Amino acid sequence: MKSPQELAARLAQHWNSADWRERQLLGTAWPLTLPIGQPDTAVFLNDAAALRSHLQQWRAVERQSLGSVQWQERRYRGSSDAITVPTHWQLAKPSQCIAAISHFKVPGHAQVKSDYARLSTLIAGVERPGFQRLLVRRLVQWRDVPAEAVIAAAGIALQLEPGCAQSKPLRALAVQGNDSKFFERHASLLTALLDERFDGEASRQGLVGFLGALPEDDHWLLIAPLAPGLLPFARQRVRASELQTTPLPAHRILLVENERCLHQLPLPVADTIAVLGAGLNLGWLAAPWLRGRAVAYWGDLDTWGLHMLASARSHLPHLQALLMDRTTFDTHQHLAVTEPVHASAPACLALQPDEALLDSYLRTLKNGRLEQEYLPSDMVQHAVCAWVTAGSAAGAVAGEAQANDAPPISPAPTPPPACSH
Repeated sequence: MKSPQELAARLAQHWNSADWRERQLLGTAWPLTLPIGQPDTAVFLNDAAALRSHLQQWRAVERQSLGSVQWQERRYRGSSDAITVPTHWQLAKPSQCIAAISHFKVPGHAQVKSDYARLSTLIAGVERPGFQRLLVRRLVQWRDVPAEAVIAAAGIALQLEPGCAQSKPLRALAVQGNDSKFFERHASLLTALLDERFDGEASRQGLVGFLGALPEDDHWLLIAPLAPGLLPFARQRVRASELQTTPLPAHRILLVENERCLHQLPLPVADTIAVLGAGLNLGWLAAPWLRGRAVAYWGDLDTWGLHMLASARSHLPHLQALLMDRTTFDTHQHLAVTEPVHASAPACLALQPDEALLDSYLRTLKNGRLEQEYLPSDMVQHAVCAWVTAGSAAGAVAGEAQANDAPPISPAPTPPPACSH
């Protein structure tokens, strides 16, 4: 047999389970019925004081309106009369559960009471079910944040879209409920809320990169020369803001969405530097020095990758996409996975017609995400080398045409092979 104190302590332990909180606060699991357990014959025969105390405690629960108690008559060996014993404790709603935990002052009761009071306010103030679920499951995400700020963050998270900062600082974003320090104070909470909307993309790219903002502490990119002699290091980190004013010493710039794809690139590729890991932080592509460079972009074949391609091309209209076409997707569709949340539709003018059709097609598929690291390395190397070769051929044709109209000049030194692997 269990006392009200024991069962209240068990309820407090259950409160620490995210699954239990979600089920009890957002589900339809009420009333909650807890088995008390009946006194056995030994207690009846040998410990009348314990039995009497047990019955009194459960009668007190009813008097104090801490839920209802179900009783049942039972006959014990050695007794001619039946006695009524408690069998189940029934709590009609969450507030009764919290009241019982608080009344019996079980370990942690003050925190449980505080959490429940604030959750009641948050659930009432946040309409999106996914946000409610997040707040119920992740108490530490908001325990130190005023309730009004949590509700404001939920409202702001519904207004934000990938790339919406358009290379402005986060504090300059004009969204309802925001002040100049809001993003700084509540970056973790906003990231979690955006993750719920966009399937973890805000965490994967970082809040600043996901929103396409100008980083306050700057975004670090991985720079990897694809031929020796271009840089003093085989790879190095450079802040995105520096690339806006400092040209890289190569004619060809290869943008790669994910850093983990570095090993798939060919080596050596003459006069070519790869920039990896920018995500949606692409405002630096507006740098004037890039307009005179050959630039290619290779990203995931999904709506997010095409969204980033569109953003990149809005800064560099001459940019060429690699391996982001319907043929590549169809050939490797067996490797595609689900994309639970699609990126917002990119501007049609930023995508070429076949790319816009591909974006629309991917949105119709159950498995519409082909991550770039799953493409065979030899296929990636061939695509990069084909881009380099095509650019070299176009440059040669342009040079010949210019030579026909210009006075003779001294021949330029022969460049090294463009791509070999």
